[in-house]
Amino acid sequence: MERREVGEEEKARGSPRAMRNRAVIVGIGNLILKDEGVGIHVVRELAKRELPPGVKVIDGGTATIDLLPLMYETKRIIVIDAMKGRGQPGALYRYRAEDLLDTPDMPFSLHQMGFLNVLRLARQLGGHRAYLTVIGVEPGEISFGMELTPEVKNVVPKVIEAVFEELGGL
Repeated sequence: MERREVGEEEKARGSPRAMRNRAVIVGIGNLILKDEGVGIHVVRELAKRELPPGVKVIDGGTATIDLLPLMYETKRIIVIDAMKGRGQPGALYRYRAEDLLDTPDMPFSLHQMGFLNVLRLARQLGGHRAYLTVIGVEPGEISFGMELTPEVKNVVPKVIEAVFEELGGL
């Protein structure tokens, strides 16, 4: 996957301003489990588009622990993942990190255990200032296969629209 980042020169010089203004969009998922890979499908589509300056797109796969350093390096993080919330396949959910940590009956991210542990670890270590939003998509089918189900594939443009709305504040 192509990674795009504007301001590489400023970052290389260690500019605090460059770090403070960066945003990262992370897709989480497993491509070989149909709708479970929706986050990866979305970030692959986003990587083909013109993004605002300072925005980076990352294929996070299933290694959520890799998100920990981002919480210290980034002002804004948007995570896209499959999330079971008792809705119809393709239903969209939007949560802040605090919502996920503080509410026991939240929709269940398929990577929630690892992802929530990373959020808790960042909170315990302190010092992170990233504003984190999770955009979840209700999966229709989780079984072997590389394609999204039609219901989930049809909401990918809506997920991309939600990501751009989140980035609007930059």
